[in-house]
Amino acid sequence: MSRVAPNNDWRQRTWIVLAAYNEASRLGAVLAEVCARYPQVVVVDDGSRDGTAEIARQYPVWLLQHAVNLGQGAALQTGITFALRCGAEIVVTCDADGQHQASDIERLVAPILEDRADVVLGSRFLGEAVNIPLLRRLVLRLGVWFTRWTTGLAVTDTHNGLRALHRRAALALRIRQNRMAHASEILHQIRQQGWRYCEVPVTIRYDAATLAKGQSTWNALRIVGELFLGWLVR
Repeated sequence: MSRVAPNNDWRQRTWIVLAAYNEASRLGAVLAEVCARYPQVVVVDDGSRDGTAEIARQYPVWLLQHAVNLGQGAALQTGITFALRCGAEIVVTCDADGQHQASDIERLVAPILEDRADVVLGSRFLGEAVNIPLLRRLVLRLGVWFTRWTTGLAVTDTHNGLRALHRRAALALRIRQNRMAHASEILHQIRQQGWRYCEVPVTIRYDAATLAKGQSTWNALRIVGELFLGWLVR
């Protein structure tokens, strides 16, 4: 196994990938926090119609832009591919809307530095989900049950965009689900590829704006449909 040396330069070799779509009002605060801790940050502007790109240009980040909105899965694949080409040894994916905490990233990376995992998943149910509505909690719990049933992975959280991948896993990862179903697709690839994985507790903070952009019950059902369609045409 190739181990990432756990010395002080691990931050330089850890690339943070944020997929952003119409996040001009929140992206600045996110980048201020992330860039203060990590020197290699990639923002993928997924065809935004607001000032997302202009906000990103105010920070020391790599800015990639999709001409049209393709979806979060496609944006993450673009960012991961770029980071790998630039020599990333660890890739961390993080949402651009402020729900995730940059302070949790070091906890995510630790199992990879210690050669205990190829993929590390953040779990709000091992950690904390601040202001999560009851219906959202129930939908996410159903997602956990569905994932355990279809993959056999003993996960406690599913559609959590805060995750870390060792280079060997990131190189093999193929995100074909362009939109939100990519999160479940990644879990299926963990099973198929036999990657070592673990979960770590993280904090997710909900507010009215992020809840409006998040996964409704209907969207959760649509994600299941997208997954089954992806399997049929594979």
